[in-house]
Amino acid sequence: MPIYQLDEGLWFPNPRNGEADGLFAIGGDLSPKRLLLAYNNGIFPWFAYEYYSEPHWYCPMERFVIFPNEIHISHSMKQLMRKGQYLVTFNQDFSGVIHGCSKTNSRHEQEGAWLGPDMIEAYTELHRMKVAISVEVWENNDSDLPHSQNFENKRLVGGLYGVCLGRTFFGESMFSLVPSASKLALIHLAQQLQKVPGSLIDCQFETPHLRSMGGRHIPYDEYMSILNANSQKEK
Repeated sequence: MPIYQLDEGLWFPNPRNGEADGLFAIGGDLSPKRLLLAYNNGIFPWFAYEYYSEPHWYCPMERFVIFPNEIHISHSMKQLMRKGQYLVTFNQDFSGVIHGCSKTNSRHEQEGAWLGPDMIEAYTELHRMKVAISVEVWENNDSDLPHSQNFENKRLVGGLYGVCLGRTFFGESMFSLVPSASKLALIHLAQQLQKVPGSLIDCQFETPHLRSMGGRHIPYDEYMSILNANSQKEK
């Protein structure tokens, strides 16, 4: 299958002609306009920044997604949530979350690391535009104020971030410094999206972690029908 070379023009070729893993184009940039065009078509960048200077663009034809109403909460997670040991917030520390996703467990030093300075700046700019959002999990060190918003008394122990367009959340990365913190963030995200009819969480790639929480594959055409319907509902 051909891999297309992008130029400075704001365009993407037909992703249906890509490789089996979803790679179909290389080049272009990580500007907000290109990223928004990409996500509106189910496309996302992913590349090892130490080896490649240009973005690689992916669009798998089998999409791994979570429908928020299908989120699976295990018995152990329900017990953890009842304890109130952690506080979950939205958009309180995007920088902390994206850097946590980049560096936890020395990810940035591993072969194939993809969340480098250019990607961090690109998604931070989307966050400034209120397009990229974060979910934070805080360990509460102030037993007298279990729900206090004073984050000086709390430690960021996990979270996730991604792009939110209309009724679709495109997940990018997550991290945990304590067991199940990223699961807790994902559950709270799904519970918020359950309030929005037709919403969808795009997980990009399958992992055992995400499958255990209710993720499943759907064909690209069905996926795009949902994205287009969600886009129309926002107009």
